[in-house]
Amino acid sequence: MLTSNCDIFIPVRLNSSRLPQKHLQPINGKPALMCLIDRLRKCNEIRHIVVCTTNEKSDDPLIEFLDKEHVQYFRGNEKDILQRFLDAAKSFSTEIIIDVEGDKIYTDPFYVDKISNLLKTTDIDFVIGNDSPIKFNPSNHFIHGFVPAGIRKTVLDKVCKLKKTHNTETGYREFFLVPGMCKYQYLLFDRHEFSTDVRLTLDYKEDLDLAQRIFKELGTDFAMSNVLQLFNKKPELISITKQIVEKWELNYEKHRADLSLMSN
Repeated sequence: MLTSNCDIFIPVRLNSSRLPQKHLQPINGKPALMCLIDRLRKCNEIRHIVVCTTNEKSDDPLIEFLDKEHVQYFRGNEKDILQRFLDAAKSFSTEIIIDVEGDKIYTDPFYVDKISNLLKTTDIDFVIGNDSPIKFNPSNHFIHGFVPAGIRKTVLDKVCKLKKTHNTETGYREFFLVPGMCKYQYLLFDRHEFSTDVRLTLDYKEDLDLAQRIFKELGTDFAMSNVLQLFNKKPELISITKQIVEKWELNYEKHRADLSLMSN
């Protein structure tokens, strides 16, 4: 029996400049968002899967799609994902949020359940995967492609009260790593196991091309280990997205949220 209301929140909006309506782009005949949701339905430790989108008219087609697919959703602030999450948590009485970004279509249900259980059974406020015990690395797309973040609603409320910016579209998870903000924990992975050239997300056309290949090879029911085996077997797949790694990093730094906080 669940000891806390633990829900998956998937932040999604259709107005993406790099790959328009990327969440509805077909991957082997199925919209990318549904490929992700079908994977997440295998999780055992969560209560609801909620797509958290915006109030903008541009997301009306997404709502029509979600209604048709009988997927739960919440509409909220366009630019402030953290506020959108907090409002959704209040609406669904959510105590623990598993943050699965909509472009992280490879998210492994094993790590969703692992993080859910960790937050339910400890006093940790925030959990995220990383390749260092000291400094957070947002550029490791292999780890972040499979491992979501876990956020306790109480610390989300604290962040929303203290942050100065109302634009948290990019880099919003880093608020929880500000010294003194909360009790956080990294799920650590050996950086030497993963190529820095591997991208497992959905931002550019090349990412979609790679996704087509991976899902064609593995279907929708696969784990991190299966993708590792596939890259070892077919290393040429890495080259599909290798050239856009630097482009993503430049875009991330350009749009990263201002982490300034109000004084207590």
